[in-house]
Amino acid sequence: MSEPSSQLRIDIVSDVVCPWCIIGYRQLATALDAADIAHEIHWHPFELNPAMPDGGQNLREHIAEKYGATPAQSEQNRASMTRAGAEVGFEFRFADDMRMHNTFKAHQLLHWAEQHGHGHTLQLALFAAHFTERQNLSDDTVLADVAAGVGLDREAALTVLSDGRFAADVRAAEDHWLEQGIQGVPTMFFNRQHRVTGAQGVESYARVLAQVAPADRAVA
Repeated sequence: MSEPSSQLRIDIVSDVVCPWCIIGYRQLATALDAADIAHEIHWHPFELNPAMPDGGQNLREHIAEKYGATPAQSEQNRASMTRAGAEVGFEFRFADDMRMHNTFKAHQLLHWAEQHGHGHTLQLALFAAHFTERQNLSDDTVLADVAAGVGLDREAALTVLSDGRFAADVRAAEDHWLEQGIQGVPTMFFNRQHRVTGAQGVESYARVLAQVAPADRAVA
């Protein structure tokens, strides 16, 4: 029988257009760095808006339609997210013409990238592409360019996106997490057991890590 890993396994169910997902991850990463805990992170797909058409929707209109937010509330939320992002080194650049897009293709690309050892770096690059650079993550060309930027083959990425070879795999993964009762993201699992939902803040993640980190954790 193999011995249990000394690394802390962290599974993150997330969407690349979820602002609190990147905030929560950066808060967690800050806590992990401070604690010097050896860890491995695995990202899993979730679509906030699976019915979103390819053309997308104006972000402010989308938030008002989905959550009933007034323009003042939307502006306040943007300011809050921008501050929270800045505190952990992530830049949000919201704009009135920013759009929400369908992310099913982005998740297919991430599935492929994971097989080539670039899943984590592509995940972070897609967050930046959407929130900092305001790019269209439903566009094959944009996605392929982001993939190339993290060291993946651009033409291979385009082929993966055009033939949809991982569509069924991604849909099955999404269904799995829905069956687990996940209705919002980020949702994180530590060592497949301890479940944390939402961006909890650096101090809260530090407390979680103190509870779940392996006793013989490695120091980086």
